[in-house]
Amino acid sequence: MAEHEQVQEHVRVAVIGSGFGGLGAAVRLRREEITDFVVLERAGSVGGTWRDNSYPGCACDVPSHLYSFSFAPNPDWPRTFSGQEHIRAYLEHVTDTFGLRPHIRFDSEVKRMAWDTERLLWEIETVSGNLTADVVVSASGPLSDPKVPDVPGLDSFPGKVFHSARWDHEYDLTGKRVAVIGTGASAIQIVPSIQPKAGHLTLFQRTPAWVMPRMDRAISGAERALHRALPVTTKLRRGLLWGLRELQVQAFTKHPNELGFVEQIAKRNMASAIKDPALRAKLTPGYRIGCKRILLSSTYYPALAQPNVDVVASGLSQVRGSTLVAADGTETEADVIIFGTGFHVTDMPIAERVVGADGRTLAETWKGGMEALRGASAAGFPNWMTIIGPNTGLGNSSMILMIESQLNYMADYLRQLKVLGGRVALDARPAAVRNWNHRVQERMKRTVWNTGGCTSWYLDASGRNTTVWPGTTAEFRRVTRRVDLAEYEVLRTAVAGAAPVADADTNAEVSA
Repeated sequence: MAEHEQVQEHVRVAVIGSGFGGLGAAVRLRREEITDFVVLERAGSVGGTWRDNSYPGCACDVPSHLYSFSFAPNPDWPRTFSGQEHIRAYLEHVTDTFGLRPHIRFDSEVKRMAWDTERLLWEIETVSGNLTADVVVSASGPLSDPKVPDVPGLDSFPGKVFHSARWDHEYDLTGKRVAVIGTGASAIQIVPSIQPKAGHLTLFQRTPAWVMPRMDRAISGAERALHRALPVTTKLRRGLLWGLRELQVQAFTKHPNELGFVEQIAKRNMASAIKDPALRAKLTPGYRIGCKRILLSSTYYPALAQPNVDVVASGLSQVRGSTLVAADGTETEADVIIFGTGFHVTDMPIAERVVGADGRTLAETWKGGMEALRGASAAGFPNWMTIIGPNTGLGNSSMILMIESQLNYMADYLRQLKVLGGRVALDARPAAVRNWNHRVQERMKRTVWNTGGCTSWYLDASGRNTTVWPGTTAEFRRVTRRVDLAEYEVLRTAVAGAAPVADADTNAEVSA
């Protein structure tokens, strides 16, 4: 070997992203006594979506004690629903407490990951260098890449334009004519936060949202002292919050008509602040509550009732200079456009950078819709797992519960590889992926997300719900507790440089 040639770095596991999923994976790897891993992070700090989303009013709509790791309870949450700054600080704390920083490669965005079928490993190209890994755990998350609609004339807009997840803190909104596009979870937090300083605010609402009161309050010093002195009380609080949400699941998944009484609460929340019948009509959804994400706010409706706010009950259709034109023809003058239009959830950009065993990208494989065995493994992508993969989302509880279940599955996956020994890989068999996805989609048919009469970001371009899990978090934990080798093809390399071969006993079809 020439002196200038260097041996390429190789690790046992490469984790992509340092949000809740990536940091959770790193902690679990250390607990499994695996220290030969790296966390590849495209930004300069940890936090994922809680680093990127720093817009005014940004907060979580899941109670603090449930929206945190079970293995890292925080007795000092300041509010029942935490703000972005508190959640980000919590993730920094987890990073330091569990000694994760030496494993993290900041400013190392992944450009390409390709499976080497001969060497049974992943070749990873990042902006800061290349490496190989036996296993890749993709925790980039579905809320990582903002979606901005392709609006004709937007490039000609003379004012400021930015997405809620890329907030420009240097731009002063005081006295400006502000247009907010969208009425999702971000927009309903942004609007009341910026309304007092805006000269005029116009909200472009393609579809109204169901908004429930946000029962937020400061957690008293006495409560926090109790949680510090008696950690079991933190666990009990978390358990109660979890149990109440588990009881709600059947209404979403099996009996959507039972949600009618919840709609009445939402209507009362609106009526208490919106006295104008015409505005109430604009803001009242025409679909079953729960079909789209239920939003929480006690300040959104009061903000919309202010004299410097207009609601346009139509989406943004085109831009003509500083004039914004809605689909219904309404014209509005604006100095700044803020897009609260969500993220690439069912068409995650990371999928375009993952190349499988047959040379196709994951995006090409998922062209007809995302699907993965138990939300983790895609056929044709050996030793590749995703955290918060297809059909692992929730409509009523904490995603941290789902993440921890997937970490259980990841841990057992790595144990199975160790037991099998040698240069080995597991590839989810197409029949197993099809059977799993078929069962999920059959259950999805009667859920409120599919029957509620709305079009939501839960659905992909073909109208299939590839986002939400149609069951309880407890059930998901059960089905991801162990890896069933019958659902995988075991790949081995017989001799150095030889093509991989499959274990003979892994070729039988998996029954539904």
